[in-house]
Amino acid sequence: MDFAVSSCLKVLLYMQLSIIIVNYKSSGFICDCLASADAQLLANEQIEWIVVDNDSQDDSKLTICNQFPFVQWIQMGYNAGFARANNEGIRRSNAQAVLLLNPDTLLIAGTIQACLDRLLSSNHIACGVQLVHKDLRPQFSGSNFMKGGLNHLMPLPYWGSLLKKIAGIFKTSTPSVLQAQREQVIDWISGAFLMVKKLTIDKAGLMDEDFFLYAEEVEWCSRLGKQGSICIYGDLQIIHLIGATIQEATHSMDNSYENLYDKKGLQLMVSNHVRIRKQYGIAWFLFQLLNFTWSVPFAMFCCIIESVIQLQSPLPALKQYWALGKNVIEVWRLAPTIMGGKAHFYKCI
Repeated sequence: MDFAVSSCLKVLLYMQLSIIIVNYKSSGFICDCLASADAQLLANEQIEWIVVDNDSQDDSKLTICNQFPFVQWIQMGYNAGFARANNEGIRRSNAQAVLLLNPDTLLIAGTIQACLDRLLSSNHIACGVQLVHKDLRPQFSGSNFMKGGLNHLMPLPYWGSLLKKIAGIFKTSTPSVLQAQREQVIDWISGAFLMVKKLTIDKAGLMDEDFFLYAEEVEWCSRLGKQGSICIYGDLQIIHLIGATIQEATHSMDNSYENLYDKKGLQLMVSNHVRIRKQYGIAWFLFQLLNFTWSVPFAMFCCIIESVIQLQSPLPALKQYWALGKNVIEVWRLAPTIMGGKAHFYKCI
């Protein structure tokens, strides 16, 4: 056997986990994340730490690597987004499993090692853990698919609320998992903490590089799930400072995933529509986009009526719905490209 091939095989057999963190002007978050790791985890020679930099153009490398010299640094050379940067980390990884870890996470002692041990000894192909806020309240950690991505209509002003009431009448189950069971099988996992067996990635492929940010892990899990089951270990936790890195990078006032009114909201809207086109087809894509389009005049009408009843000015809300309308127009502009299905980098921020 060729020596180089033999050496590579030994590395693959020896390394258990490659932890990949994507950096874009978030060195402070990453240093806090690494500092929160317990000594046993950092000393484990079967675990490698990889930071992929999306052309931060700051002192991130110096800051991180000086404090944590074991970090392997990969420079993308441009702002490649979440999928492309993680893919490069996966290509350079040398372990049986990879962990995609958000910069805005704080580790709880024992979580990563326990998660890794369970995954490698199980038949699951990927897993996540229970994400919690800093005060340890549970937060959304994963979800089950809803046909056509109908859950993406829920944040729409007024129209989404009406659809929620209709769903309640028919007792439609909520797809999102807020508090997971000890071992709960689901359809997809939040990209804040997503651990996947390397052999599964070899079969299912890397993340779709059309995505810049948002929805890429959902689409990826739809392909990974065809190779086996995906689960959340609900009794294992990490702290997720939800949306903190992207909020800081985009100067958005909203750190939620339901914001539809600024550039961050546009990126979220475009990525979700691209994911729906890829996973469910053109008909569902158009159904979603038509609902988003209708929601704008519907919200404006309801807002005016409500303001008259409450004797308040509708102008602040109307300004917000106008911003929503401009984002919807931008999705329509991209619609021919999205429906065409050709490779395209959907970067909006």
